[in-house]
Amino acid sequence: MPDMKKNIFVDFVKSESFGGIFLFVSAVWAMIYANSFMSHYYFGLWHTKLGIVFGMKFFGFSIHHWINDVLMAFFFLVVGLEIKREVMYGELCGFQKAAFPVIAALGGMMAPGIIYYSLNAGTNSAHGFGIPMATDIAFALGVILLLGKRVPPALKVFLVTLAVADDLGAIVVIAIFYTTHLKLIWLGGSALILLILLVLNRLGVKNLFPYIILGVGLWFTTHNSGIHATIAAVALAFTIPIKVSQPSKVLQSFSKALEHFKDCFKNPATKPLEQDQRDALYSLQNATMSLQSPLERLEHILHPYGAYFIMPLFAFANAGVQIGENLNFHVDEILWGVVLGLVVGKPIGILGITFLSEKLHIAKRPEGVSWGQILGAGMLAGIGFTMSMFISNIAFNSADAMEVSKIAILLGSITSGIVGTLYLLALGALKKAKN
Repeated sequence: MPDMKKNIFVDFVKSESFGGIFLFVSAVWAMIYANSFMSHYYFGLWHTKLGIVFGMKFFGFSIHHWINDVLMAFFFLVVGLEIKREVMYGELCGFQKAAFPVIAALGGMMAPGIIYYSLNAGTNSAHGFGIPMATDIAFALGVILLLGKRVPPALKVFLVTLAVADDLGAIVVIAIFYTTHLKLIWLGGSALILLILLVLNRLGVKNLFPYIILGVGLWFTTHNSGIHATIAAVALAFTIPIKVSQPSKVLQSFSKALEHFKDCFKNPATKPLEQDQRDALYSLQNATMSLQSPLERLEHILHPYGAYFIMPLFAFANAGVQIGENLNFHVDEILWGVVLGLVVGKPIGILGITFLSEKLHIAKRPEGVSWGQILGAGMLAGIGFTMSMFISNIAFNSADAMEVSKIAILLGSITSGIVGTLYLLALGALKKAKN
């Protein structure tokens, strides 16, 4: 029985829904600490400087900046790798596959942005229009996976693809609208490094080491150029090779390694492995790795760190806001703009633009998915937690505005999650009753 319980727990941890649940728990703990007697320690921790002193100069950042600018670059690298994979071979490959979810993502970004801007036009908070545009893929997918068989698989695929396209849209919004004054020398350095990365890709270099080293340089030059450094991580992702060169030779090498492995392990040994057995094991491992593209290997390595460490840590560092304090900076405009953008704008934008696109024969709705379910997916897309928080940090300079926007993000995301879940459950129950 203990082993069975352990297996169930391991399967749960490995499930995609756990990332969203872990994220939610981290956000709740942040809110608790920020509004408790320990709030002084909570906020003080993130302002602590971490780095090295060389001569009279300090090189480093506050812990908060290490998380938001450095660690989040790894998250955006994973996002970039996922987007490239989907564009090349996945659900975003080809117009027929990509049209419907991409158009849905576009509508799901435009409507919330318009709602927010219309409520904040002429104020200092108007620059925050990008906040309600985002969808948190971990939260939204976590919720829809917990619904299980109550929703069709095609709807899950649609929501995931929409969220990936939404991430790409958010990256474009950050690059265009949230770039500070450009420093052309540093920007030129970024362009040069990016060119070298593209040449490496073109030459068929499969070793990840030069890409990572040059990626660090790309992050540094981009960070100093005025463009947000996370864009460098996405650019790096698109230079990582996705193809396996000479598949026939790779498979031949794998077959030889497998035969050698079988020969060395014909008689199961109870003693430590001998040298030829170790060599056979290593050659099989290398052959297995060579069957994966560099992009797949890097994504496989980084994904667990992003889902179970970087994202929860980001949530814990950014979701802690003190309710009722410092809320005097355009409260109505920011609060209502974000909440209405997420709760109302997302579903209306997604349903409206996809309905119109089908009627105009631009894109076709996935088979087995009703318009009611598209509306429900649009409601869940209003869970904008992580990416919305991230945009909030770069959209405002005022701490008051940030706090108001983060409270609004939490309210809007929770409302969207609850309303979307209840709606899809009711829709499923109604369909079952009819059958």
